[in-house]
Amino acid sequence: MEGKVVSRFKRVCVFCGSSSGKRESYREAAIELAQELVARGLDLVYGGGSIGLMGLVSQAVHSAGGNVLGIIPRTLMSKEITGETVGEVRPVADMHQRKAEMARHSDCFIALPGGYGTLEELLEVITWAQLGIHDKPVGLLNVDGYYDYLLTFINKAVDDGFIKPSQRHIIVSAPNAKELVQKLEEYVPVHDGVITKASWEVQQQEQSQQQVGFNATTLHTEISL
Repeated sequence: MEGKVVSRFKRVCVFCGSSSGKRESYREAAIELAQELVARGLDLVYGGGSIGLMGLVSQAVHSAGGNVLGIIPRTLMSKEITGETVGEVRPVADMHQRKAEMARHSDCFIALPGGYGTLEELLEVITWAQLGIHDKPVGLLNVDGYYDYLLTFINKAVDDGFIKPSQRHIIVSAPNAKELVQKLEEYVPVHDGVITKASWEVQQQEQSQQQVGFNATTLHTEISL
């Protein structure tokens, strides 16, 4: 691409595996996504690791001149950071604070293929969107149909009445980075939940264990009756 495409976003949070997976297409997708972010002038926010797809996407963004912010719990630094780390690495107290900080610093979310950790991060930001805590777009980079079964599950949950039909569209998906980012750019949120306005704050404490949750001190909501 020539030049940078104007985007409504500034920073994109990418969830992905600390493994590269068994298919070359997963690694290619991570690099393609990094190139698309740089082409649009978007900064990367991710989980701070330097191995697997996490390492590939961060290193590709950084080597192309993009800004990288990695947020990682101190207890995982020895496991997830090996070899060369790039950009800014910000240690946090625990997994809860990691997710809250990644969300706070991002304008949208993209999930590359990954395992339990990727799914947990993905489903939490989807749930926050469902509750109205944020209206940031959430996208699946469905490489070689990796997320087909997840999308089938969500459709089943809609059909059986556990997810509202309108909330099925919280997630957008595409097989390649260019198409997915364009869908995220065009995303229009649907506000049909009980909570119409909400914000969350990460409570800064001096104690060794910090707690981030939906309670009176960390989540302030305005209920529309």
